[in-house]
Amino acid sequence: MDFKKTNADQSTVTRDIRRFDATTGNIYEAVAIMSKRANQISSELKEELSGKLQEFSTHTDNLEEIFENREQIEISKFYEKLPKPSLIAVQEFLDDKIYYRNPSKIAE
Repeated sequence: MDFKKTNADQSTVTRDIRRFDATTGNIYEAVAIMSKRANQISSELKEELSGKLQEFSTHTDNLEEIFENREQIEISKFYEKLPKPSLIAVQEFLDDKIYYRNPSKIAE
């Protein structure tokens, strides 16, 4: 998923709790689903950011030699402006873009 093109809110928004309950029938199950998805998104974003910033890393042992790289700063600012992973997960859940299954319900 391309997290850069998400339509998730940039800040916290009050939501109707019944919208989460409508899909799963259980509010706690919905929160658990969104939580797991937020963890996945967070790890993917961290991996992507680390990969991009590693291109600019210098392997020096001297701590005094810290170079300020304009591209590195721009990349960092871009990722800071993205919505938080929890907000992206909530938006994906509300848009029915998250696939989930409950093994205990399948066995019944």
